[in-house]
Amino acid sequence: MLFPTLGFLLFFLIVAAAMAVLDTRFAAKKAVLVIASYYFYAQWDWRFCFLLAASSALSYLAGQLIDAAPDQRRRQTILGIAVALHLGLLGFFKYFDFFVSSANQLARLLGLEHELPFIEILLPVGISFFTFHGISYITDVYRGDVAVCRNPLDMLLYMSFFPQLVAGPIVRAAYFLPQLARPSAEPIPIGPALLLILVGLFKKVVIANYVATGLVDPVFSAPTSYGGPDLLLATYGYAVQIYCDFSAYSDMAIALAALLGFRFPANFNQPYRAQRLREFWQRWHISLSTWLRDYLYKPLGGNREGRLKTYRNLLLTMLLGGLWHGAAWKFIAWGALHGGGLAVERMLEPWIGRRALTPAAKIIATLVVFHFVCLAWIFFRAEDFAMASLYIGGLASGWGGGLQQAGPLVVALIALGLAGQFTPDALFDRAAIAFARVPSWGLGATAGIVVALINALGPEGVAPFIYFRF
Repeated sequence: MLFPTLGFLLFFLIVAAAMAVLDTRFAAKKAVLVIASYYFYAQWDWRFCFLLAASSALSYLAGQLIDAAPDQRRRQTILGIAVALHLGLLGFFKYFDFFVSSANQLARLLGLEHELPFIEILLPVGISFFTFHGISYITDVYRGDVAVCRNPLDMLLYMSFFPQLVAGPIVRAAYFLPQLARPSAEPIPIGPALLLILVGLFKKVVIANYVATGLVDPVFSAPTSYGGPDLLLATYGYAVQIYCDFSAYSDMAIALAALLGFRFPANFNQPYRAQRLREFWQRWHISLSTWLRDYLYKPLGGNREGRLKTYRNLLLTMLLGGLWHGAAWKFIAWGALHGGGLAVERMLEPWIGRRALTPAAKIIATLVVFHFVCLAWIFFRAEDFAMASLYIGGLASGWGGGLQQAGPLVVALIALGLAGQFTPDALFDRAAIAFARVPSWGLGATAGIVVALINALGPEGVAPFIYFRF
């Protein structure tokens, strides 16, 4: 059930109507949201609802046991077992066949005839996200950063809340659980939320889908059939596509949660305007980058144990961040590039970090970071590591002709997507204020007209969001 579909619109209207009818009965509202969230998740495969429930039960029970443990040693033991169980579930469903395939390849290289069998496990949608929700909760309970959740219904809702269930953002327990303890007294921001949904729809249905079907998909599926200009433009195109696709989902998730009375943190902040790779990660998929920082990089030692260990920690964190995205060597390569880039940037910081950049230097820095990120995106998007190598080889050598694939509309949409990275924040803020002043009938009419235009402008059919596969 995708956000930009009539089926989801009907589903959400029913949920919102139920919430309005229940009014001040907050416990009943939470029960309705849990039922709705499991119904939403069951649209992919009802069997995985049991996995989601098991992950929720594990998190709830671990939190109770950690809170009741009489000493630090037992708390550490319970935390270790609970995290291992969470990672075990994630590893089995997401990485088992990858490790079997890698082991079989190694066996063939060594001349061994025996091969391990594949199970062909179906990957549960959103398992990476709700696993990270569970791990962050029990870790925060252990650290004392969040009070243990006593209400099982609250834990079920925290783990399954449908706006962020399948593709984030990764909302911390300390941020979300207090909102379940008491209803918000703030009015629901209908106008700003609707504006965020409309912006998200445009980014997904028009920009991301058109750029994907008109350029990125054909070029990345057969890179040897295209010259350097098409390969370069498709690289820029994918940078725009994945940003518009993923940030659109985050925008709509934040807006839908707001319409139901909940607040989510921002997940993107114009990442392609970054002048440092570290700044890129402060702007891109913020909920994941801060999760990796707080639950992986810092526990490894962060930057507290000398330069060499800092470089090691950066590399390990991003390698595991790459592996989190998928069970394939191309994602490991993507993570290695970012980890290596962050380490080199940290190494050069004594020389580049203390100098105020001139306007020209800022432009150059932004271009360098953007093109480095684009290089890494090639591995992320390519079918496999070998295809990514062919793609980069074509970029290096195939400059004999002009553009074959991209039409003027696709080029214009790529330019629009990149220009949006430099739009002043005040522009959206002013639009949100204007929407907040529009009466309900005006909002409904505006939304209907914009949705009709987006539906007319977008290509036929809506592709699933890219991050659904993670």
